[in-house]
Amino acid sequence: MDSTDEWDERVAAIWADAALTDDERIDVIERIARERPADDARALFERAGSYDSAGRETEAEPLYRAALAAGLDDAHRPQAVIQLASTIRNLGQVEESLELLRAEYERRDRDGMRDAAAAFYALALSSAGHDRLALSIALDALAPHLPRYTRSVTGYAAELLHAPRRMPTANIGEGL
Repeated sequence: MDSTDEWDERVAAIWADAALTDDERIDVIERIARERPADDARALFERAGSYDSAGRETEAEPLYRAALAAGLDDAHRPQAVIQLASTIRNLGQVEESLELLRAEYERRDRDGMRDAAAAFYALALSSAGHDRLALSIALDALAPHLPRYTRSVTGYAAELLHAPRRMPTANIGEGL
């Protein structure tokens, strides 16, 4: 095992340690990140994530941007884009968040990261007041994972984009 594999394992263990407080996690990630050059994309990404998960988005944002600018590897780049877009949405930069997430959503194949991009794209669309499109994106991502009704849910997702708004004829709670 080379030092990169060992570093990755240590980082994974830090993220898996539920006993760490947010501040402790930040401190440990900062310490382990210093083992790499200051402009190391992966170390920047892990630092950004530690601040982000602690709710410290203003500190996470420039670190995500630096990680992406430094050439983050293909395995972590989609995560960084999604996490940056979520962070800046929380900071009120909804339009830039939408741009990043739309591009990531359209770029990803139907793998786990496309579904993750879809989830955050839907949140950003909702923040921008596009709830029908957000629901359509979310349902389209969910449909392949359903044990039944995949075709129906996919159809409903498409219908949301094209059908006029219909008012419910019964009380929302009835028949559920």
